[in-house]
Amino acid sequence: MASDVNLTVCADPAELAETAAHLIVDAATEAVRERGRFMLCLAGGETPRATYARLALPAFSERMRWDRTWVFFGDERAVPPDHSESNYRMAYETLLSRVPIPPAQIFRMCAEHADADGAAAAYAAALAEALGTRRGELPRFDVVLLGLGVDGHTASLFPGSPVLREVFRTVAAVHVAAAQIPQRLTLTFPVLNAAARIVFLVTGSEKAKIVRTVLSEPARLPAAFARPTDGELVWLTDRAAAALHPIGEAR
Repeated sequence: MASDVNLTVCADPAELAETAAHLIVDAATEAVRERGRFMLCLAGGETPRATYARLALPAFSERMRWDRTWVFFGDERAVPPDHSESNYRMAYETLLSRVPIPPAQIFRMCAEHADADGAAAAYAAALAEALGTRRGELPRFDVVLLGLGVDGHTASLFPGSPVLREVFRTVAAVHVAAAQIPQRLTLTFPVLNAAARIVFLVTGSEKAKIVRTVLSEPARLPAAFARPTDGELVWLTDRAAAALHPIGEAR
C-alpha cells in the first residue's frame, strides 16, 4: 500500500531547494549502492529550477555518481529543445550541462514531433529499455519530481483529461485546450505511482489553496492521484504554499 504523505514545510524557496537537493543526492547514493544505478525523473516549471541549480553546485554534484545516473522527464510541451518553454532546455541549462552525466543517459521527450502518439510510444519504449522492464511490468524510478499547478494538475495530467484514467500506457500524448502550448507528452499515473519515491516541489502563496485541497480531499484533483503503490510520497513546500494547511498554520 502507498505510504502516508510526508510533508515538510521549508522556510522559503531557497531552503526547499537545499532540502530537495539533499534528498536527491541521498536517494542516488542509496540506489547506486544497492542496484548500481539511479533512475531520476525531472519536473518542469519554475519551482524545480532552483533545485536543479543547487544540484549543479560542487557541494552536491561531486557527491553524485553521474556516470550511474539516468534522467527522464515527466512531461514536455510540443516545442523544440531550444525553445524557451521547453522543460528539457530549463533542466539542461540549470543542471544537465553543468554536471558530468553521459549524454546517452539523458532521455528527452520529443514532444514536437508531428506524430504525437508515435513520440509517446517511442518514449515509453526507451523508458522500458533503459529501466530493464519486462513485459507486463512497470518501470520503477528511484525518484520522480513533480510540480503542482493552481488547478491541481501535475506533469501534464490536467483536470478532466481522459489520460487520468489510463491503466496501460506509461506515456501519452495530451491536448490541453486552455494552455498556451496545448500539445504535450506526459508520463501517466501507472508509471508515476510505480516509483520508489514521488517528491512534490511547491512554492508560493498562490499555491496555498490548492495544496490544502489536494492534501485534504484525496483523489478529487489530478495531483491527488499521485500515490506510490509501493513507495514514499513526499511533499516539500515553502511556508507560503503551506499557509492554509494545518501544519503550515502551526509554524
